[in-house]
Amino acid sequence: MSQNIEQLARANVRALTPYQSARRLGGNGDVWLNANEFPLPVPFELSQQTLNRYPECQPKIVIERYAAYAGLQPEQVLVSRGADEAIELIMRAFCEPGQDAILFCPPTYGMYSVSAETIGIEYRTVPALADWQLNLPAIADQLEGVKVVYLCSPNNPTGNLINQDDIRELLAMTAGKALVVADEAYIEFCPQATLTSWLKDYPNLVILRTLSKAFALAGLRCGFALANKPVIDLLMKVIAPYPLATPVADVAGQALSEQGIALMREHVAQLNENRSWLLAELAQIACVEQVFTSETNYVLARFTDSPKVFKTLWDQGIILRDQNKNPGLSGCLRISIGTHEECGRVIAALQALSVEQA
Repeated sequence: MSQNIEQLARANVRALTPYQSARRLGGNGDVWLNANEFPLPVPFELSQQTLNRYPECQPKIVIERYAAYAGLQPEQVLVSRGADEAIELIMRAFCEPGQDAILFCPPTYGMYSVSAETIGIEYRTVPALADWQLNLPAIADQLEGVKVVYLCSPNNPTGNLINQDDIRELLAMTAGKALVVADEAYIEFCPQATLTSWLKDYPNLVILRTLSKAFALAGLRCGFALANKPVIDLLMKVIAPYPLATPVADVAGQALSEQGIALMREHVAQLNENRSWLLAELAQIACVEQVFTSETNYVLARFTDSPKVFKTLWDQGIILRDQNKNPGLSGCLRISIGTHEECGRVIAALQALSVEQA
């Protein structure tokens, strides 16, 4: 007798459209510019051999070094399996399924909605304004029953910073009612814009960070939640017993050493230089309608025929990220900043396509 296993699953999971990560989308390229990764490997090697023992829940050296790096106290830092786990931990700690809601402002990172759907929490969206800033009056109208507001600054996939005066107003608006979670996954590319110094003034502020981007450790899956101690204590109640594998903590500790941080800053300078070059070159391409400024390791551009551009480059082994399904991003592709050679291949391919279309 056949059994329909799918019917045993929760209804919300059966209906869920999973987050389409870069690797799930596939491709056979040799120029991977679709996942906002650093284009070259970093030279860390494993030094810990105690794999027969369970790791610390919150590895002391990782917590202490990240706290020092962020200018905070160790009690204000929680380390997790990427920032994605922290996104979900916050919902699990603060939101009652079927009762509370979260809110975010598309176009933005897709895991906020996927995590909410998975847990069974309502999510509300307030589309960003035309300049991708917060629509504060519309947010205020939607806050009843909202426990967590997620904002991404710099925002993925648009690359812009959120106006800090608006963030202050949002924090005041939600004081005592909801958390404001500032996702700073790309903050190393514009460190002056971090909100870490605000934690002393805003008990409802949480900041998310990662080693995946500027630290060039996307394969490590190591992220952080930064908040005041009462929030961290609650997150510690719902985190897994051993969230960080020993090799992960080992490499993360090395990356957060003085030498590791210096290496990261060298990488950021290289990528920022490549980004400036790519922005200038894209602006001169005939099939490019608009290039948006960016404070990150990627660039968003609108094309006259984005499906053709995407497929043409895909066929040449240059893999970009299609943003057409995101609100307000019709015709847009996101291009991660690679090496200068990889950026040059993108420009050469677009120039050839523009000549062909002329």
